[in-house]
Amino acid sequence: MDDEVVVVMVPFPGQARRVGVVHDFLMSYKVQDFSSFPNIESYIFLCTSSFDMYCSHKCRVAGMPIPLEEEQLKKLPSLKGCYPDDIFVHLGAFQTQYISLSTGDIYNTSQVVEVHKTRNNGQSDLQNEYCLDWLNKQPPKSVLYVSFGTTTSFSGEQIKELAMGLELSKQNFIWVLRDADEVDNSGKSKKLKLPEGFEERAKGVGLVVREWAPQPEILAHPSTGRFLSHCGWNSCIESITLIVPIATWPMHYDQPKNGFLVTEILKIGLAVREWEKRDELITASAIENVVRKLMTSEEGDVIRNKAKELGEAVRQSTQKGGAARMELESFIAHITR
Repeated sequence: MDDEVVVVMVPFPGQARRVGVVHDFLMSYKVQDFSSFPNIESYIFLCTSSFDMYCSHKCRVAGMPIPLEEEQLKKLPSLKGCYPDDIFVHLGAFQTQYISLSTGDIYNTSQVVEVHKTRNNGQSDLQNEYCLDWLNKQPPKSVLYVSFGTTTSFSGEQIKELAMGLELSKQNFIWVLRDADEVDNSGKSKKLKLPEGFEERAKGVGLVVREWAPQPEILAHPSTGRFLSHCGWNSCIESITLIVPIATWPMHYDQPKNGFLVTEILKIGLAVREWEKRDELITASAIENVVRKLMTSEEGDVIRNKAKELGEAVRQSTQKGGAARMELESFIAHITR
């Protein structure tokens, strides 16, 4: 990680009526001196859900209770395996001493979600057009979008099981197989192999994308019906807003709590892998069963309806008079007062 942060402030703090600084949690120590200026306020921007932050940090550090029913508490993913030990033991502890100096936190989320319980180059344009052209040829809500973000690494065996599971499900799909899937957990390159003949057999039914893919446009496309996701928070928010139910497959960090929020609280998805089984191979048949259930069953239809209700509520919250819009306006009014 680059150890430097550049803050541009115009005019100089001593000449301005008020200066607002928004920074990442990991840069808390870099902005500690701002608290000595009476006209500067700093805010930590958190790219996770407030649900994850509360469960993982407030409860862990302060011992605060988690407001969930007993059965839900039993299913709540533990922190074990989510973060490398040095994140909490060293880096987290180091940052904590400076967090209290900030004025407040900003979350990339919506109360409508949380209140339930608590490229720019020619090649990218061509890839965008290629994916969307393929989607244009598919029936409405018939495509499963499969993407695990940019930091996920699967074993070769798991890649093959996923490929076979998609093939057995007989559902249309777009699978984004990024560079992160082509290295092992030690960072060494590995030879990524799909089952022999897989891409040939998938022609017309499935599309394997090995480069960048326009995720918001894919999720917004009328042919996209479901999303097989690692449950990164940005992906969850995009999926919720665009009314696409999620098959959850969390990998690390905040993802287990996000997956729990999606399946157990919001009930707009199904789990492919439970967090307790994170070290087990997910078989092709297990993947096939979840995909079929989410795409073609009555239970999947119920989930789709719940996702539609939530997505519409989230979008309304961003309109004039909506909760999210009012919170943003309130924040702007506060820092410009």
